[in-house]
Amino acid sequence: MDVTLTQLRYFSEAAARLSMTGAAERLNVAQSAVSSAVAQLERQIGSQFFIRQRSKGLVLTPAGELFLRDAQAVLAHVEEAVEHARGEQTTIAGNVRLACFSTLAPFLLPGLLARLRTDHPKLELEVVEADAAGCSAALLGGQVDVALCYDLGLPDDVAATAVHAARPYLALPSTHRFAHRAEVALTEMRNEPFVLLDLPHTKELMLSILTNAGVEPNVCFQSGSYETVRTFVASGHGYSILHQRPQHDFTYDGGTVAPVAIKGDVPELQTVIARLRTQRPTARIRAVAQAVRQQVAGLSAAAPRTPS
Repeated sequence: MDVTLTQLRYFSEAAARLSMTGAAERLNVAQSAVSSAVAQLERQIGSQFFIRQRSKGLVLTPAGELFLRDAQAVLAHVEEAVEHARGEQTTIAGNVRLACFSTLAPFLLPGLLARLRTDHPKLELEVVEADAAGCSAALLGGQVDVALCYDLGLPDDVAATAVHAARPYLALPSTHRFAHRAEVALTEMRNEPFVLLDLPHTKELMLSILTNAGVEPNVCFQSGSYETVRTFVASGHGYSILHQRPQHDFTYDGGTVAPVAIKGDVPELQTVIARLRTQRPTARIRAVAQAVRQQVAGLSAAAPRTPS
């Protein structure tokens, strides 16, 4: 018996959610239909794609991971062929799964969702937040179709298109002696306590910015929360280096962060739209990518400027 598109779709959805039940709910079919289709597919191919664990759900086998990429490529190719056949009258509809880097999410996701709801009301965006490693893992594991993240630690299997470049700045307490300076050299911060944004790859980047400037980081506190870092800075516990700047400089507890430009050359951080190199960018993915570019452009135009 030939492999069917339905089998590939059910398998891909089960792999994305690591759950037959979750896939069935998403596809609006019976759980038994998904389980049966996947089991039949495994028999036809002659490979086991999932390890079924009662307490933990599904785990993809190496054969399943390999087949998933090929199955997604086939489904994307079929979708693209249908789009071409329908021509320009096609309405963008369906589901796109997006992984968003956690510190970008509050800046970009609300506006992005509103923009897509207006421009493509039949397109549903399903979002998961993750750190840099999590975004890459979600792409490689087939849990998401596209990621909105920084160009940090992306594997070779992932293709990335830059949509914005952010220059790092110093986040200082408003009472700091340099708070009203236009710019500060990193060497002037030597020996001062540093509050580190402790996320995979982000941590290494922040520390390298200091060490490359000849400053030994004096880390007094670290957190994986962007807002916690800002609150500790505002409370006078140290300074930090950040990339994203909110529309105001207040923190959750009413404190104030003073953003000051870094003097000299420092590496910019690229915000990118990422997908698997083997994945064809369908009309849905292209629509999301275009909305991301528009949202980033709008925010960049309205963003407060760090003194320079």
